[in-house]
Amino acid sequence: MKTILVDAIHAFVIKDEGIFDEMHKMLEKYPNQKIILTGANDEKMEKFGLNNMPYEVFTLKHNPEKTEPKYYEMLLEHFNLDAKDAIYFEHNEDAVKSAKSVGIATFHYDKDKKDLIALKKFIDENL
Repeated sequence: MKTILVDAIHAFVIKDEGIFDEMHKMLEKYPNQKIILTGANDEKMEKFGLNNMPYEVFTLKHNPEKTEPKYYEMLLEHFNLDAKDAIYFEHNEDAVKSAKSVGIATFHYDKDKKDLIALKKFIDENL
């Protein structure tokens, strides 16, 4: 079963609001493992409430950044995942390119549109 990799800030977590409830409810319909990805350091983890998430949170504290393929290589190694066994949605276009470069099926999530219909379609087509 594939793992769903979830972008933290500007996707699953909305700045100054917390967890995006509609997205959380949609993700809960999938039995797959979910991992929230961030680059947050300890201070940002606390500031955005990432220490209290419904799913496991993975961070490399900006070393390297999510815009670097090494971030995803380290993530896959940490969870003993193959790139083909994960799907990912991310708001940062450079991070999307980086994840795709290591073979992860990745969707660019527009943080302003918050298009959960398009996101659900991506998830359904790639699980």
